[in-house]
Amino acid sequence: MTIRTRTLGRTGADVTILGYGAMELRGQPWGPAIADEDAGQLLNAVLDEGINLIDTSIDYGRSEELIGQYLVNRRDEYFLASKCGCLLGDPPAGATPPFPHDYSVGNIRAGLEQSLRRLKTDRLDLLQVHISPSRAQMESDETIEMLMALRDEDKIRFLGMSGTLPNLADHIAMGVFDVFQIPYSALQREHEALIAEAVAAGAGTLIRGGVARGAPAEDKDWRQGPLGLAEGEGKRRWELSGVEDLLGKMSRLEFVLRFTLSHPALSSTIVGTSDINHLRSNVAIAKKGPLPADLYEEAKGRLDVANS
Repeated sequence: MTIRTRTLGRTGADVTILGYGAMELRGQPWGPAIADEDAGQLLNAVLDEGINLIDTSIDYGRSEELIGQYLVNRRDEYFLASKCGCLLGDPPAGATPPFPHDYSVGNIRAGLEQSLRRLKTDRLDLLQVHISPSRAQMESDETIEMLMALRDEDKIRFLGMSGTLPNLADHIAMGVFDVFQIPYSALQREHEALIAEAVAAGAGTLIRGGVARGAPAEDKDWRQGPLGLAEGEGKRRWELSGVEDLLGKMSRLEFVLRFTLSHPALSSTIVGTSDINHLRSNVAIAKKGPLPADLYEEAKGRLDVANS
């Protein structure tokens, strides 16, 4: 059994419904330590397991370098997405994610050139504006004009936005972004309607946070929650909804991932890990596909109460 694919909006690219997010390869102090050889084994396993979408960022430490080092000979096997607006060089002393960003034309171009060198490629399939700046900010910095120039130079194929409320609706209305990366899961449904709106406008959708940072998994047991929610809010929504009664033989993590995959407007959901066993477990779940329709509707009804 292979992982299903969906078309990434007007890009026309067919992407697997499970993508790989390389943030977990950023290394310390912002992530787990991982040896280069282990990172190489993991990245090759991503492609060997059938995933054809990899998402990274300048902000993700060494992840771009590792992808370039270990997948340089497999570049045509996957759709490669990175981000712009990130600062070059080390983050400011004492800074913690999300780091400051600069959407000026000089920083956008310099960032892309650095990403291409690190990734050992002459093009990105998708360059996404990071951390959801306002339309006014991008107009002031001439961000979109720079992205279009880079596309005209064949250094990027498509323009994307890693967007969130309150600016996401404006981003969609601009009509210039081919793909939106949006946070969403059973426990974080604030952007649910906007995901459908983006697709109605012809864009592809990449979901991040689709497993709620693994918080429901039995081994993590709510020690963390979805990014953007107050501490304990994910657990509160889960318990209030009563969806635990719907799991049957599924683990919590399987339920949450398959709930995300059930959104009809999703193109792919990006899940990151530095553990090859977790990767293979995620792939096995993704191969099962969305939840049965009746279970999905029942779960949405219960979660509506908890998310209100």
